[in-house]
Amino acid sequence: MVPRSPSRKPVTAFELAGERIEPGSHQHILLPAVRLYNDAPLDLRIDVFHGTRPGPVMLLCAAIHGDELNGIEVCRQIIDQTDALKLHGTLIVVPIVNLFGFIQQSRYLPDRRDLNRCFPGSERGALGSRMAYLFSEELVKKSTHVLDLHTGAIHRSNLPQIRVDVENQSALDMAKAFGSPVILHSKERDGSLRAFANELGIPLILYEAGEALRFDESCINAGVTGVQNVMKYLKMLKGRRKGKRITPVIARRSTWVRAEKDGLVLRKVELGQTIQKGQVLAHSVSPHAKGADVISSPVRGIIIGCSNIPVANEGEALFNVAQFEKEDISEATEVVGSFTEEFDNKTN
Repeated sequence: MVPRSPSRKPVTAFELAGERIEPGSHQHILLPAVRLYNDAPLDLRIDVFHGTRPGPVMLLCAAIHGDELNGIEVCRQIIDQTDALKLHGTLIVVPIVNLFGFIQQSRYLPDRRDLNRCFPGSERGALGSRMAYLFSEELVKKSTHVLDLHTGAIHRSNLPQIRVDVENQSALDMAKAFGSPVILHSKERDGSLRAFANELGIPLILYEAGEALRFDESCINAGVTGVQNVMKYLKMLKGRRKGKRITPVIARRSTWVRAEKDGLVLRKVELGQTIQKGQVLAHSVSPHAKGADVISSPVRGIIIGCSNIPVANEGEALFNVAQFEKEDISEATEVVGSFTEEFDNKTN
């Protein structure tokens, strides 16, 4: 269901963190968050674009996991390309949510807690709980829509994909507008930003693309295009959506293929590749012996995530395979191929 066009009633100033952002203006806000051991302050750095006409309030954020860098660059480019004078509604951009993790190049907070398991947080709880509480109160609760940017974990790459509860129609519509090739049905996890937004009735989609601690230009380009597509769908921006008008395919489930033995992993397939049940994905070999054990897929689908380390212990996750209905697999293959070709070409 496409949102209605914004009304033409007068726009008043937008208030955030005690600051007033006038219509048609862009303001950079520093929100005091935490302090380092040496008493140096760490501030959440927020860019707010307040349009000249009414519309949604969209929160765009990245690096809740501090080592997930692609989303930071997506946010930077969105900030650079957004003009408040041409905007309907309000865009709030937070490129780095997990300040500690970003500084330490780590997914986690100093106490090894995952910030994305701390929401909605508490004003007097542990560090992660306090940071989540600040973010929830000052930013999430002022939003009508949220777009949360992620990558794969350290040494693990993800095909560009949107994760969303497909039973949430408002969020699913946003996911389709984004234009990523695969939408993966994913229930929210307790303590996550997505679970908290869902409690508030705020549609949130989660973009996964690339690998932690690395920039991937194709994933970044696809992310920038996707964010702008969502803004156009929400009538925040005028114009036609960018990129090929693909219809994303929905995977209701995914399966991790794991190593059955310790050893070196000789990969035989690539990210985004369509695979059949029983197909050889890799060979597992000992560094000291001849012969190889076959790692094959238990299902048919498309590889949407894979480990980048050619060594593995028994039980280690190697390939994440998105599963589709039998009649959808050909369509999924075509969509992923078209998407990959478009954004790979943009980096050449």
